[in-house]
Amino acid sequence: MRRIQLTTAEHEQLAHLFKTTQDRRLRDRCQAVLMASRGRKRQSIAQDLGVHRTTVRLWLQHYHERGLEGLPIHWAPGQPRRIPATLVPTIQAWVQAGPVGCGLDRAHWTYEELATYVSQTAGIAVKRTAMRDFCQRYDMRPYRPTSRYWRGDPEEQRVAREELEALKKKPKLGPAGC
Repeated sequence: MRRIQLTTAEHEQLAHLFKTTQDRRLRDRCQAVLMASRGRKRQSIAQDLGVHRTTVRLWLQHYHERGLEGLPIHWAPGQPRRIPATLVPTIQAWVQAGPVGCGLDRAHWTYEELATYVSQTAGIAVKRTAMRDFCQRYDMRPYRPTSRYWRGDPEEQRVAREELEALKKKPKLGPAGC
């Protein structure tokens, strides 16, 4: 078992990180190193933190080998996205133009139809869920293209307001009385 001896600067860095981090797992790892530097045994550290002693041993080993850089969790990068980020402007243009602008006979996009169109046009086979995730990541709503209605004709809006006011001003008929 390796003993961890911290310098004053290392102890201050760990204590600061322990107090300021929002990540509970990183806080547990900092606390384990701080406890080990005070001479606590791995088994008692593990019991206090609610983890296995092998986990504590690995945390201490990572700290011993890499310092503070060894404490945070390093996630694997995972698979690349199905739809590359280079297609964002193209798909945004399709969504803004609507299906009619792309030569289709529909009023609005659905994620399924947009995924099919991407497959046919860009040659990338994607499913509805991948298309939904892509649209949500880039703040696109294919089923409600609001960009067309923001710049409505002011004259038509005025006429519509007047018609609504005229409907509201009609006198109500009271109950027929004798």
